[in-house]
Amino acid sequence: MGLESIPQAVRDRYHIEERGHASGILASDYPNEFQDIVDCLTGFVLRRSHILTPGAGRSPISVALDGFLHERGWEEKSFDIQITIDANPIPIPTHKIDNFKNEVGLEVEWNNKDPFYDRDLNNFRLLKELRVLAVGVMITRMSALQALFNELGKGASYGASTTHWGKLIPKVDGGGAGGCPLLLIGMGMNCYDPNS
Repeated sequence: MGLESIPQAVRDRYHIEERGHASGILASDYPNEFQDIVDCLTGFVLRRSHILTPGAGRSPISVALDGFLHERGWEEKSFDIQITIDANPIPIPTHKIDNFKNEVGLEVEWNNKDPFYDRDLNNFRLLKELRVLAVGVMITRMSALQALFNELGKGASYGASTTHWGKLIPKVDGGGAGGCPLLLIGMGMNCYDPNS
């Protein structure tokens, strides 16, 4: 079982890749979480009005995706992890995951600085090694959207050093997530609605 477990209509709208058979693990072992992700992607629209919203805090694009999942019972999750050596506790710091449910973590990186990918992938790696996380999911934008941002007069807000597909894949292929299975989802022009 591979990416064909994801409905064709979703694969037609997004660029999707996986590492470590992530989609098969989700579909077979975490069917409810898998369905939440599919439903989230199916209902999402990249709205022109959201792209044009001035930057101040979180983007309405991230808010829409996270909000859908939180309505389905996903939560922002921090982990208090430590090991004990000779009765001395040693904390193992991890970063919170924006969307977590039943051993599945999902991060939306729409327009952050690209070191956020390093943070998220390393977090996925560590939590997988600690048997807290089974699959990490990353939703980001395709690099090709830069032409649209330029056309809309927002190109300066979305620079080359921000989070986009071209920055993510080298970090993934360089082993940033270690052995953690990854489902990687890129939003491109097939998600865009110029009239909304």
